[in-house]
Amino acid sequence: MEAFGLLLHGFAVLLTWKTLALMMVGLVLGIFVGVLPGLGGPNGVAILLPLTFTMDPTSAIVMLSCIYWGALFGGAITSILFNIPGEAWSVATTFDGYPMAQQGQAAEALTAAFTSSFIGSLFAVLLITFLAPGIASFALQFGPPEFFAVYLLTFCSFVGLGREAKHKTIISMALGLLLAGVGMDTVSGQLRMTFGFSDLLRGINFLVAVIGLFGISEILLTMEERLALRGHSARISLHVLWNVWKDLPRYWVTLLRSSAIGAWLGITPGGAIAASFMGYNLAKRFSKDPESFGKGRIEGVFAPETAAHASGTAALLPMLALGIPGSGTAAILLGGLMVWGLNPGPLLFVEHKDFVWGLIASMYLGNIVGLVMVLTTVPVFAAVLRVPFAAIAPMIVVSCAIGAYAIQNAMFDIWLMLVFGVVGYVFKKVGIPLAPFTLALVLGSRAEDAFRLSMIGAGGDLRVFWSNGLVGSITSLAFMLLFWPVISKAFGRVSELLQPVKRTG
Repeated sequence: MEAFGLLLHGFAVLLTWKTLALMMVGLVLGIFVGVLPGLGGPNGVAILLPLTFTMDPTSAIVMLSCIYWGALFGGAITSILFNIPGEAWSVATTFDGYPMAQQGQAAEALTAAFTSSFIGSLFAVLLITFLAPGIASFALQFGPPEFFAVYLLTFCSFVGLGREAKHKTIISMALGLLLAGVGMDTVSGQLRMTFGFSDLLRGINFLVAVIGLFGISEILLTMEERLALRGHSARISLHVLWNVWKDLPRYWVTLLRSSAIGAWLGITPGGAIAASFMGYNLAKRFSKDPESFGKGRIEGVFAPETAAHASGTAALLPMLALGIPGSGTAAILLGGLMVWGLNPGPLLFVEHKDFVWGLIASMYLGNIVGLVMVLTTVPVFAAVLRVPFAAIAPMIVVSCAIGAYAIQNAMFDIWLMLVFGVVGYVFKKVGIPLAPFTLALVLGSRAEDAFRLSMIGAGGDLRVFWSNGLVGSITSLAFMLLFWPVISKAFGRVSELLQPVKRTG
């Protein structure tokens, strides 16, 4: 009851013209950085963080968190209309979102993306509201073995539950894991596969690779097809909104499952990227018509967007409760809290109750206002698509180049983006899926670090991954998903053998 009263007090504090204005500014800036490929929520929050140092902590965190919500919403716009992920976790949204746009259903795809984003975020905010005070004891159980088990679960689910050819998925994932090892080894400090290039010391940035793999390769494919217009316009009307929303009950299982997956991977933290891919693959696996995924199925938009946004929002939970950031953006917000003299952790809920519950209240209001804003401003962002492709293609390339350069202020990243553009083009021509490659590239180094730290701590004993109930259950589930095709076939044969016995009985 005390928490509920503090939450209501937080709403009362936020409902002022000043705070609402900061919220609107933050959302507009967030949508912009979400739409611009390569910039994204973490970079947008980092760039704008100094602007908030003169504000009071509540106003500053409201503005920064709304930049985050806006970026989460805006990342879907270019993914669906241009097939260029505005955010790293929007990659899975392109699988069915862009085909829907090609079929003249861009408005439906965007409405589904924004609605599922809101549902996933709302689910996570409800968890934060009720679980934040007591989450410390659970989160402290996660060490390197648990983190590696989560990453292993993500990789195995992609191989075992994916519908693409297994050998192509493994090839794609292996190449991603190989490139994830480029740069300085974070455990030993040794250089790996830099080939004398000082720019490779910091490794290959995932966002640079994603911009090239999806953005530049799409431009190359479109040029090959005689500069056909590949962008799609969208205008969300009340009729479209009603048609999508009235079908939501049909997908309640997908929405609930993706929300749970996203919240779990946000708290642990597995990350929004892993959550979006896992949400998509599980929706595809348990669908009655899995072959329709990748061809413009609205469920293929609901699943990754719900999971990604639940994860992105839930990542703030361990940051507030323990001072352990669950994502890059949460780490930046953690730095901001320290600048304002606030130390995240269990004592934050005791010493600064008004601030914490004001922040949680801003999550509710920010998502509601953000949903309304993106639903009404899509035509503004889609208006650029009226320009002929021959004119807009250079603008897209320049936008991608700016996004790639802005990540680390390095010219080398632009060349790297172009190289990955060619790689993405070749992959698409020979039928190798890009999703496993991008997943392995972003999670590879984290998984390697977690594995090596686990081995160092256990003296090389692999039994550490079954050393307790938590890590053991996650690891066992990972292997079960990896060999799921074999397991399902075995169950099928057993059921076939039992059928004559049942008939005889």
